[in-house]
Amino acid sequence: MIKMTKLCTLLAATVLSAGAAWAEVGNHVLRLGTPLPDAHPISQAAVKFAELVAEKSGGKIEVKVYPGSTLGNELQMQSALQGGTQDFSIGTTTTLAGMVPEFSAIDMPYQFRTTAEADAVLDGAIGTQLFDKLAPKGLIGLAYMEQGFRHTTNSTRPITKWEDFDGLKIRVQPSALYIDMFNQLGANAVPMTINEVYTAMETRAIDGHENSLTAIDANKFQEVQTYLSLTGHSYNAVVLLMGQPSFDKLNDEEMQIIRAAAAEARDFQRDLTRKQAEGLLAKLAEDGMEVNEVSPEEQQRLAERLQPVVDANSAAIGAEWMESFGSAVQALR
Repeated sequence: MIKMTKLCTLLAATVLSAGAAWAEVGNHVLRLGTPLPDAHPISQAAVKFAELVAEKSGGKIEVKVYPGSTLGNELQMQSALQGGTQDFSIGTTTTLAGMVPEFSAIDMPYQFRTTAEADAVLDGAIGTQLFDKLAPKGLIGLAYMEQGFRHTTNSTRPITKWEDFDGLKIRVQPSALYIDMFNQLGANAVPMTINEVYTAMETRAIDGHENSLTAIDANKFQEVQTYLSLTGHSYNAVVLLMGQPSFDKLNDEEMQIIRAAAAEARDFQRDLTRKQAEGLLAKLAEDGMEVNEVSPEEQQRLAERLQPVVDANSAAIGAEWMESFGSAVQALR
């Protein structure tokens, strides 16, 4: 009887403890936007994040997910976060370079060799320093996810060497770095947000674009493109962002829930992206794309051709930062 009483007391204390913790958590309805369709791992990670937040908050914090640029393109969503009209977004670090130029180091041509290198750098001191630089802009970085390595599609010819880019109209992210990269290769770089790309390729307003395998498939670009060339010219990270106004509304207990859910959603997204990518080359080929490798020798020639772009953008970012970033990468090799 004494043992039973102690057990009941322990269970009651546990319930009361959980209740006390949730008592610190208020009722909130928050909005999270992504630029990609709901089939993409980024949007699936957004749903996972929402589920985790609901679970960890005892249902008190609801995160509503809006995929496919429903709330605007990446830059528009970042502005909404800063203004407090939206709470979270998931988008590329590329678009953050307009506010914090140091983010461009991530996208430099052939900066990373593997996703493991990218994880180690972004989850380490370098990634933390980038988030610290973002905070004064009214944005809180919660976790790094990924698009992955970027490749090239077009409907004119396969790309096997850098000279094959000559004269092609290639959609790039709205980024000075990517514009410089593809112009340097002899293409006509056309900056464009992701939600405009399908129609532009379908109508042949552009010849092609560059993107990750998961983005190509999720947006069904294989329906309007013939060639997929595995240029692997850059690695593209994405980040789960929170606006400072939304951050200021939450207490410490609530932010612990948000940060814990963000870390778990990050791991989920990376794992999902990499598992999907393993089977996508075969799927895209089955869907009618002509897939070609770019040899290591030609990738080296691509890197050499792009070196002036690296030099110019590194100077603009700052030699000290680029040296720190490069040292962090080299330490892993």
